[in-house]
Amino acid sequence: MQFSRSLNSKSVLATAVKVALLGGVVATAQAAEKAQDDIERISVYNKHNALILESGTATKSNMALMQTPAAVVIVDKDLLDSQTANTLQDAIRNVSGFTQGGNNYGIGDNLAIRGLGVNYTYDGMYGGASLGNNYNPTRSMTNIESMEVLKGPATGLYGIGAAGGVVNLIEKKPQFEEAYEISAKVGSWNTYGLMLDATNAITDDLAYRVVLNHERSDGYRDLQQDRDEVYASLKFEASKDHALLFSAAYIDDAVQVDSVGDPVRIVNWASIDGEPRKLTGADVPNDPKFIINNDDKKEYLGVQLTEAQREQLAASISTTDGLKPIDLGGTGLISPLSTPNEGQELRFKLRHDWHLGEESTLTQQILWRQYDSDLTRQTGAYNYVYWDRPNRTHGSIINEDPRAPLVTEDGVLHPYAARRQEYRRAVSDEQTWQYFADLQLGWSYGDISGEHLVSVNYEDRKMSFKQWHAYDKHGDTRSNNLPYILDIRNPVWPTGSFMDYNPFVKSNYEKSLTAYGISAQEVLYLTDALTVRAGAAYTEIKQTYEDFGTDEEVKELDSKDSGTTYNVGLNYQITPQFAAFINASKGRTAYGVLSKLEDEKELIDGTNIPKKTNQPDSESESFDLGFRFTAFEEDLLGSVVFFETKRTNLRYGNTEFNSEVGSTDYNVDVPRYFYDNNETTKGVEVDLNLVLNDAWKLNLNGTYQDAISVMNSQKDPADREVDKKGLPEKMAGAWITHMLPQFMGGDLELSLGMSYVSERTVSSSGFGLPTAVVDGYTRWDMAAAYYFDNYHFQLNIENLADETYYSKAMFLGGLPGNERNAKLTFNYQF
Repeated sequence: MQFSRSLNSKSVLATAVKVALLGGVVATAQAAEKAQDDIERISVYNKHNALILESGTATKSNMALMQTPAAVVIVDKDLLDSQTANTLQDAIRNVSGFTQGGNNYGIGDNLAIRGLGVNYTYDGMYGGASLGNNYNPTRSMTNIESMEVLKGPATGLYGIGAAGGVVNLIEKKPQFEEAYEISAKVGSWNTYGLMLDATNAITDDLAYRVVLNHERSDGYRDLQQDRDEVYASLKFEASKDHALLFSAAYIDDAVQVDSVGDPVRIVNWASIDGEPRKLTGADVPNDPKFIINNDDKKEYLGVQLTEAQREQLAASISTTDGLKPIDLGGTGLISPLSTPNEGQELRFKLRHDWHLGEESTLTQQILWRQYDSDLTRQTGAYNYVYWDRPNRTHGSIINEDPRAPLVTEDGVLHPYAARRQEYRRAVSDEQTWQYFADLQLGWSYGDISGEHLVSVNYEDRKMSFKQWHAYDKHGDTRSNNLPYILDIRNPVWPTGSFMDYNPFVKSNYEKSLTAYGISAQEVLYLTDALTVRAGAAYTEIKQTYEDFGTDEEVKELDSKDSGTTYNVGLNYQITPQFAAFINASKGRTAYGVLSKLEDEKELIDGTNIPKKTNQPDSESESFDLGFRFTAFEEDLLGSVVFFETKRTNLRYGNTEFNSEVGSTDYNVDVPRYFYDNNETTKGVEVDLNLVLNDAWKLNLNGTYQDAISVMNSQKDPADREVDKKGLPEKMAGAWITHMLPQFMGGDLELSLGMSYVSERTVSSSGFGLPTAVVDGYTRWDMAAAYYFDNYHFQLNIENLADETYYSKAMFLGGLPGNERNAKLTFNYQF
């Protein structure tokens, strides 16, 4: 039994019996009524009605949320089912500070908490990471009972992890009572699916659960999704002190990737010397600069346009070009050479709980996970229109080739052409071993009680990765290049397959990451109102990199770093309905987790001899000041948290380093890289959940955040802080449900949802787009569900107003959000 200060059904029964015995009465009507009322308030999931009031994610000890000194938010299955949240990306709307990450190329769950990276776990064990955009699974919610989000780093509890926080997905477990569920769904874009969930006791000590799921969808804009899933688990209660849980998962999915979305046309308004306006040919002049070649002849540096071509180019430019994506009308730049991200995941997990006493437990978990991925994606769609591009050698060059408007050999200008087109085929294989041991020892001394937690963890990850690249002739001068996209509004696509276009191998390596850590944590209940948590951990991370041969020279490098992290928090329950907490934490993870180790060189002082530098691990820091409150006899639970979270030790290039021989500012006597960059997010988060008399349910959340990247080497202090790409400043979400009982013989449940995301930046000075943004949006959704006996029918409509919006900020564009669509679900439980 896990140590807990919270009330549960067993303690309620024990209390009722003690009261009766001490009073000399075995049972009175009044005591029985009170005990029964309390039992009904607490379910097997530690819920009060439908609200989850306890969590073990923040401390690994089951604590009442009103006593927890950390920012943690829980989303239960009822809410996920009401929204038909099939993937993790569907579920993030329910948590403050949880959003789509910027610059994610549309691949998998590259999400962000407080503007920083996310650590994904299943019941506390590794569930795949954001791996440098090479590949990333799209996690299904089919086998998920609830989702718990812990904000900020938690290295001591979950091993190496991201700075933003931990998304802990709680999986379905075997039950000793027989239960079966069949679910079928159909929807827009030829969407259909079938799911079976079965659980029962095999013996008095052994129970099983099997979940099978099959889904298909053509998807909006032909972004197909196919998924087959098998989850199987066994629970063995060997004795009152020993319990084993074995689980296995197999997921085979194929998700089409759109890496471009609607691109921003590369028009640099600073180069045009004015505010966005209607242009003429005179506003886009040829480059007057020239150089003298070896024959003493003048050579123009930029593409030279005729007057007619300049007028044609100016007429194509709108006042939003260079600032916002161009609307491609729902078609998109998804070439037939692109293939879905075909992923296969196999996962085995074994957990052993050994109850050493009433308040002490040893929990051991071991995980083996393999994930394979194969995809071909298009990247780029760079529609170069007009840009006075900086050039180290010659100052600046207007329309420098190949970053210039396309003029084909027949002399025709194509103002909407995409140049430097690139496709990448990536094949990857990741294998992971992870082991955790957590020893919890409960204790008490007088009126003070607490819990010691000692944890050890070990993880070993190996990834093999191979990537081919193919370009048009302005990206690669070799033969058999990709054809140009002459018009992004109506592209003519290449024929054949990716491998027909002479791709070359740019990455071909095996990366290994080994990490181990040991941590200690103390939870103290100093009074009924005051809770203190303090923990420290030591972690070592070793990375090795082996190259297997590419068309480019690659250095084989290793990296090793270690250090301590901590977590300190205090929670004071001022009244039973109001509590305040503070929390400070530091985390550690590998800089690129499983990404390629690059050749990081700087010169030995006073010489021209390069030396290798050992890039430090990425570290993170977080500070929270929060308040929690309840009302309506704990039918309402809310929180307000003020936070500052940062990721540190980040590498960036030294602007004074220039290895281009012959340039005016050639300088290799300074470090090539610095490691004192950080990404910092400050803000406030609000989360509220309400379940009132089972008639009204409400999930409400809001976020204000300021996410910036700080580069300390910039000469101008005004340029040191840059808004982090793709992240909104403001977000809000709401989902309200009203139950109408006894409606035509059953129960009718009506829901209305809102999602608001503010403007997001996709700016890039390196591509001439210093102020490009993706507009904010507000989307409305609804659901209607009818319950009759064991049957359940549900209709969900997404984007009720059929608004045109961008759901994600891409590299230099936006991913169009789904148009209005409907899904009908049938569910039968027996």
